[in-house]
Amino acid sequence: MMGESAINMQTDSETLVRPQRPDRYDVKAVEKRWQMEWERQHLYTVGSAEDQPKFYCLEQFPYPSGHLHMGHVRVYTLGDVVARYRRMRGYRVLHPMGWDAFGLPAENAAIKSGVAPRVSTMANIAYMKSQMRQMGLSFDWTHEVTTSEPDYYRFTQELFLMFYERGLAYRKAGAVNWCPSCETVLANEQVEDGVCWRCEAPVTKRDLTQWYLKITDYAERLLQDLDGLDWPQDIVTQQRNWIGKSTGAEVVFRVPATGDAITVFTTRPDTLFGATYVVLAPEHPLVARLVADLPSQQEVQDFVARERVTSDIERTAETAEKRGIFTGAYAEHPLTGALVPIWVGNYVLADYGTGAVMGVPSHDERDFRFSRRYHLPAVTVVRPLGESGDGFEVTTEAYTGSGVLVNSAEFTGLDSEAAKTAIADRLWERRLGGLRVTYRMRDWLISRQRYWGAPIPIVHCTRCGVVPVPVSELPVRLPEKATFTGRGVSPLAQDEHWVRTACPRCGGTAQRETDTMDTFVDSSWYYYRYTSADSARPFDPHQVSYWMPVDEYVGGKEHAVLHLLYSRFFTKVLYDAGWVPAEEPFRRLLSQGMVVYHGKKMSKSKGNTLSPESIMDDWGSDATRVFMLFAAPPEKDFEWKEAGVEGAYRFLQRVYRLAVRDLQAEDGPDGSADATVRRLTARTVHKVSEDLNRRSFNTAVSALMEFTNGLYQHWSALSAEVHRQGLETLTILLAPFAPHLAEELWHELGHGQSVHLESWPDYDAGLLVDPEVEVAVQINGKVRFKMMVSAELDGDGLGAQALADTRMVSYVHGRQLVKLVTVPGRLVNVVVR
Repeated sequence: MMGESAINMQTDSETLVRPQRPDRYDVKAVEKRWQMEWERQHLYTVGSAEDQPKFYCLEQFPYPSGHLHMGHVRVYTLGDVVARYRRMRGYRVLHPMGWDAFGLPAENAAIKSGVAPRVSTMANIAYMKSQMRQMGLSFDWTHEVTTSEPDYYRFTQELFLMFYERGLAYRKAGAVNWCPSCETVLANEQVEDGVCWRCEAPVTKRDLTQWYLKITDYAERLLQDLDGLDWPQDIVTQQRNWIGKSTGAEVVFRVPATGDAITVFTTRPDTLFGATYVVLAPEHPLVARLVADLPSQQEVQDFVARERVTSDIERTAETAEKRGIFTGAYAEHPLTGALVPIWVGNYVLADYGTGAVMGVPSHDERDFRFSRRYHLPAVTVVRPLGESGDGFEVTTEAYTGSGVLVNSAEFTGLDSEAAKTAIADRLWERRLGGLRVTYRMRDWLISRQRYWGAPIPIVHCTRCGVVPVPVSELPVRLPEKATFTGRGVSPLAQDEHWVRTACPRCGGTAQRETDTMDTFVDSSWYYYRYTSADSARPFDPHQVSYWMPVDEYVGGKEHAVLHLLYSRFFTKVLYDAGWVPAEEPFRRLLSQGMVVYHGKKMSKSKGNTLSPESIMDDWGSDATRVFMLFAAPPEKDFEWKEAGVEGAYRFLQRVYRLAVRDLQAEDGPDGSADATVRRLTARTVHKVSEDLNRRSFNTAVSALMEFTNGLYQHWSALSAEVHRQGLETLTILLAPFAPHLAEELWHELGHGQSVHLESWPDYDAGLLVDPEVEVAVQINGKVRFKMMVSAELDGDGLGAQALADTRMVSYVHGRQLVKLVTVPGRLVNVVVR
């Protein structure tokens, strides 16, 4: 054990005490001591010297749910290695941490326990911060932010007002995703396989007036700018698919009886002459008007009521039953003038496209099945290129490919691509549609019927209508007390004293907006606040200009669409408003895989979680870090194994024992071991540096293990100078991975300054090349022996050395040399007969 007497916290001018040391060190004591010392020295507080190159290293901040799990440990370890490495490389590093503190869990806990959300949240933050300190993470806590504090959410509210002033925040009524368990609205992205992303309750639909942000205005820019990002390709692909750009045509079917128009979007305008009916989503606003005076009214209303409680995922699944009902109304085909029936169908969604589709049974599988069930007509209008004449007919399944148009009036005979443009042009001439680009992505629904979120800074005045709260009156604070029942309207709506207010415009009676913002709004800009957490503005322009964009963003793949897309949207709006200098927030993205335990992702509900504290108490945070880094590449999942962390612990103890042996080293009899270790040292520095640059942490740790083995192999034959150089290099290289042990060894080696303030070691590139190489010697193509030769030996010299080797005699004696083939650095082939 290294007791307190083993090291004095002294200045460089003082003498280091070196008592007799055992061959193991007390992990808990060492790690605790250095954690306290780093905090006392404010070691990781970013300096003010802007003449250094900057590096903004950021891990996604956690929701303070009570304690960190092993997934957190992995992501923060990855980020910490990057931050420590960049500091030692001479960068001025910003490495902050904070808390994504608003959200449903705290409010749900308040319903169960009666503990106010702020009380439980702050207690959780204190506990989780202690866990982070135990991990030895190099966070700069002077930049800490907590999204649930008024000094943060006042600026979230200010940003909302900026969006509102720019026409990017609006309110509308419509059918929304509703979680009956959480009793709140969910954005489309928060519905996963038909269930709530948080509690996994089945999601239904409700009609509510809600607030939205117009992310669709930025769809094309969000799509195009993906090309310039240094992000994992699977994340980029997920964002492309979510944005979902489609090129096609808009088609308008007029309803003669009511004067309304039904607009559909199709990627196949070439099949328009095959449209034999129109289908509306159950939630489509025209449905009620179309059947208002028709005998089918009650039956249609009953159908709509049944289908609206079914999730979108269930309704649109490939195997789902296609159900529908005829409204009794008809629409006019835009090019033929024929009347086509208007149906309501469960497979059409109100918030996808226009909420209406044209039914083309012969050329769409979904329409084909629907038409067969309800005996609707089908007309073939496209034949495959290999078919001749107009005799091709769809009979048993839809033909969904391209080809040549048939039964399409003057467009008959055109190929599909030409017909798409020609038919769209004709629609444009008749003011009944035309070419159009659409996106799958919908506007971002940000309203939540909850207390524990940032209040939307809007009041509703009986005279003035919707009125924004002036920036000077922010924040609109949450009331200190609220009643949590989990039923009915939100706690804010039940607080009449809070709801009643004066209109900022006319001074008359008004009511506050009782919806709070989606917590993804808070996390869409927090990385800007980190740059100047004490600013009287949302962020200081100079600091943002200096630090942004984030150089390395580390987080889970589960945020590929939600958080990352919203953050990109926010950044583009801020850029357009002149608030920030760059259009993208994150230069490089490192997305880590999951920690798996007993074959499954760690989960509280599955009962297979591990306590990070207990692991670190047993093995130490350094060993926990090293195992996580060594077990797999960062982007891959890995299985947590007790034997793995135990192996990392043994490796670190072995490194410590090597330092103990350093005091016993004697000068070797010759310099061969010194030369070997100098080469090994240079290669290890090169290897670890390259691996860290490309985020291959597992191979970097492997290189450190090999370096340690090499030092053990040669230690007794090394000169004291080379052995010390090897140990100092090993200690510095180890510092980003096992910061506590590296600090302990660095001071044991007699240094006063922290190892984490040292410069990353350089190396002599000449030492990367072996002075000698092993060459195979062949006789008539068959390897007979191998020999060591100078790596710089040319072909002639290589052949001469091979022929001079004593082992050659037995193979060529008395035989004629026919040919000598040499490949420098690799082989010699002697051909004899």
